[in-house]
Amino acid sequence: MTTVGIATGAGRGTGEACARRLADMVDVLLLADRNEAAAAAVAKDLAGRGVRAVVEPFEADVTDREGLARLAERVGELGTLRAVAHADGVEAGEAGWRRILEVDFVGTALVAEALRPLATAGTAFVYCASVSPLIAHIDPDPVVAAVLDDPLQEGFLDGIREAIGPAVEDPAWAYPWATYGVHRFARAEAVRLGPVGARVCSLSPGAIDTPGTRLEAARHESVRQLIGRTPLGRTGRYDEVAAVAAFLVSDEASFVNGVDIVVDGGLCAAVQDE
Repeated sequence: MTTVGIATGAGRGTGEACARRLADMVDVLLLADRNEAAAAAVAKDLAGRGVRAVVEPFEADVTDREGLARLAERVGELGTLRAVAHADGVEAGEAGWRRILEVDFVGTALVAEALRPLATAGTAFVYCASVSPLIAHIDPDPVVAAVLDDPLQEGFLDGIREAIGPAVEDPAWAYPWATYGVHRFARAEAVRLGPVGARVCSLSPGAIDTPGTRLEAARHESVRQLIGRTPLGRTGRYDEVAAVAAFLVSDEASFVNGVDIVVDGGLCAAVQDE
């Protein structure tokens, strides 16, 4: 049996770090990214390092159903889907509210929709989210929750704007709502896929040293204060997030399912009662 892995957003950041971990865990690894050149550069580097997997770049936008269908078709041609590390996304400082919700939340649901038919015993998915909804204490009322539970419905973005109100138009609020949606979606997906023996978890990084984090820290004192309150006294690294993602899709995590794992240096513990 040829095992196939997928890392989304594999051309940079957490997605690239996840790809580097998965490259020694599967037989074939697809590096999915909107920037095919960036994915190809990562693939070339991995091939030069003599990793286990045959590494193949694949141009794919997580908001494009047709592209994701081609990705799923390619997996079917290659073998059995074993591991998916979905890290493609945008941060609060990188886009407007619609784009954040479209990529980070709706994109996650579209990836799941495309790959769900390939899930089998031993397949594991990890969806990268964020601690931001935990820190913001996101707790939707039933009306908002009902909208969030169907991110692929027609007019979803307008529906969530109507349900939450104008506050969601602030990217700093859109991001925690989007990643809360990922938390919620991952739990539901774990229930859907459990009967076939597949697992789904979400993964929530805290303050990671990313361009978006640096930008937001430069703009907002509140962000700098949160970073400063991280008990370990520093921001995290991409590879520290990827190490946990790799564990979650590994056989060692074979009974870990339907939960969100926080990788934040203790930040949530420091602010949980506020």
